[in-house]
Amino acid sequence: MKEHIFSDGFKAALPIVAGYIVLGLPCGLLCQQVGMDWLMVLIMSFIFYSGAGQYMIPNMLLAGNPLLSIVASVTLVNSRQMLYGASLSRFTEKTSGALTFLFGATVTDESFGVNLARFMDGDWTVSRATIVNLVSQTSWALSCMAGTLIGSLVSVPTAIASFAMTSIFICLLCMQKVNATHLLTIAASVAGVVLCKWIGFSGPAILVGAIVGVTCGYVFSSRHDCKQGKPAAEDGDES
Repeated sequence: MKEHIFSDGFKAALPIVAGYIVLGLPCGLLCQQVGMDWLMVLIMSFIFYSGAGQYMIPNMLLAGNPLLSIVASVTLVNSRQMLYGASLSRFTEKTSGALTFLFGATVTDESFGVNLARFMDGDWTVSRATIVNLVSQTSWALSCMAGTLIGSLVSVPTAIASFAMTSIFICLLCMQKVNATHLLTIAASVAGVVLCKWIGFSGPAILVGAIVGVTCGYVFSSRHDCKQGKPAAEDGDES
């Protein structure tokens, strides 16, 4: 029975694994550029499981951002994980506390999408979903480690590796539905970063831009929902 659970989870995770190999290698290259060794990257990938966050750390270090700005920016980006956990919690009502904790601690964007779709189909369990998470995380960690080892042996231009992070966020942006809230959030974030750069406040520019964008988007969405006579939480279902 346990072998069947593992095989189901492993098969479901294969598309994620393929993507993580492609994204993990340049992430490891970037980490090597800022002085991290393969063991440090491997440990970070297991205890700090965040693709976008792990890309942000070396990029912001290379840009000379202060440590506090890096921590705050990565924390803000990773706050979305709380929404994933809240959305999946309804499927863990009959699951033990230890398994629920492991499942929630290892969820990420891609595994969330795969598991949610299978949960909605009705023939999926938290055990299988956790296997998806763990297989995905292991592939990410090993790919990042491999990228670090490659970077120590072969000279790779930092600009090429850095563009991988930009590509990820461009893809995430293009996947969003176009509506007024998203457009306002994007415009406000860009304006916040440009303004910070213009006045010489370059260090926390990304953090300030993100906070400005999220705040403007939230306020606009809340007011729009109030006019429509519905709670703000419903906006996530439409956008």
